[in-house]
Amino acid sequence: MAAKLFEAVGKFGLGLAVVGGVVNSALYNVDAGHRAVIFDRFRGVQDIVVGEGTHFLIPWVQKPIIFDCRSRPRNVPVITGSKDLQNVNITLRILFRPVANQLPRIFTSIGEDYDERVLPSITTEILKSVVARFDAGELITQRELVSRQVSDDLTERAATFGLILDDVSLTHLTFGKEFTEAVEAKQVAQQEAERARFVVEKAEQQKKAAIISAEGDSKAAELIANSLATAGDGLIELRKLEAAEDIAYQLSRSRNITYLPAGQSVLLQLPQ
Repeated sequence: MAAKLFEAVGKFGLGLAVVGGVVNSALYNVDAGHRAVIFDRFRGVQDIVVGEGTHFLIPWVQKPIIFDCRSRPRNVPVITGSKDLQNVNITLRILFRPVANQLPRIFTSIGEDYDERVLPSITTEILKSVVARFDAGELITQRELVSRQVSDDLTERAATFGLILDDVSLTHLTFGKEFTEAVEAKQVAQQEAERARFVVEKAEQQKKAAIISAEGDSKAAELIANSLATAGDGLIELRKLEAAEDIAYQLSRSRNITYLPAGQSVLLQLPQ
């Protein structure tokens, strides 16, 4: 009896394990922000897109392919030429996601790695087309217009592959070594020109100041000559008195000078 009981329990456990394995293989999960496409070994890719949650499938007949439908970033570097034939290095940052109801077509025509196959090629194509419309200087001064034009064209192009671009932005924009050196040389030349113009203007101002000073000295000499001719030596005597008064005032403020009355004997107490 015990042997039969153990045998029955073993068969029941084996059957339960088999059933559990079958049930487990018939269930699959679709996480948040993801979608699933079902591949059937007899009917191919199904047109139905499965949403989030736990779902059933036919084991060994059907297979779920999980796609991430959340926005993901991707940087695409491109080297292209401007309208004036300058080399331009541009890096474009793209936030992309697939259109959920077009996932069966994307999987059938492109594959699971659709971003690797589509985004680099269409980004390079659009960037070269847009950048070729602008000069190197315009790419700097009209960067917002360039970014908007790239975004519009690239969004329209990506839609044909079932992709949505949530954001497109230019994150890096540089030019070739020759153009950079030319810009630096131009800036140096402009600074030298500004410096030279300042020197010329300074010389002109100094010249004008010298002329004004000479004219003032000439006018002063003329006035003095006229005064001498009119007042004779009186003006000279007046200037002497003014000078003597100024000298006396300056000497009176000095501590090292002592005044002695003229014509009198004064006894000074000098230190021994």
